Amino acid sequence: MSGHDRYGDIYSGHSRARRRAVPEVAAERDLVVEDAASGFCGAVVGFDRSYDGEFVKLEDRRGAVRLFALREAAFLLDGEPVTLVRPAAAAPAAATRSASGSTRVEGLRARVARGSRIWVEGVHDAALVERVWGHDLRVEGVVVEHLEGLDNLAARLAEFEPGPGRRVGVLVDHLVTGTKEDRLTQGLGPYVLVTGHPYVDVWQAVKPSALGIPEWPRVPRGEDWKTGICTRLRWGSPQDGWRRVQAGVHSFRDLESPLIGAVERLIDFVTEPE
Repeated sequence: MSGHDRYGDIYSGHSRARRRAVPEVAAERDLVVEDAASGFCGAVVGFDRSYDGEFVKLEDRRGAVRLFALREAAFLLDGEPVTLVRPAAAAPAAATRSASGSTRVEGLRARVARGSRIWVEGVHDAALVERVWGHDLRVEGVVVEHLEGLDNLAARLAEFEPGPGRRVGVLVDHLVTGTKEDRLTQGLGPYVLVTGHPYVDVWQAVKPSALGIPEWPRVPRGEDWKTGICTRLRWGSPQDGWRRVQAGVHSFRDLESPLIGAVERLIDFVTEPE
């Protein structure tokens, strides 16, 4: 046996001085680890990123949450040092449901538009209907148009001339018995269906939880509602507020049930076979 074989690689240093390989472990949610430096023990509940690198959030049994840098050998798992790494992102599963909760039709080509229409009061109403029911409406070939105010309803109906195969469904804000909205939508004939929600504005039909607020503030009568809301929530201008509202809506679960029911009834009405 040569001297080199007997004593190994003399340039690699003493075996006790060489660093032991530390395994990498994916920081899956609820994995319980201990921060080696502080002794803080908790379950993985999320991640954060800053100019100083990647961090993992650990929550202990008392509910306290702390951030720890994802550094080599910085954690203990079952008493052994490990290097935590972010889990690999899973490939997104193909969506089987649309934002409205209906079965998604794959490879959809929009159907030729029906003669029937759904009318909404304003641009924001139309945008929210499209965001949640857009897929369904393209499957059914239903066009959504905005009235630019309920005062235009009578003139628009006279121009459109509803009849067989030309139904009109109308979505109305603040449709409450005894209000102006209620009076403007009476006696419109068998080919027109009016539904609505009780909220002052369609913004209010979005659940506060979807927007990260505890509730919609009260705005005194006579004050512009959207301006008052944005002032009280410090959202800036109504344009800034609308961007927040729209970004908070991802599916029907972010909307209040009166609006969901009203839109579903309109879709059923304008697609009902004659």
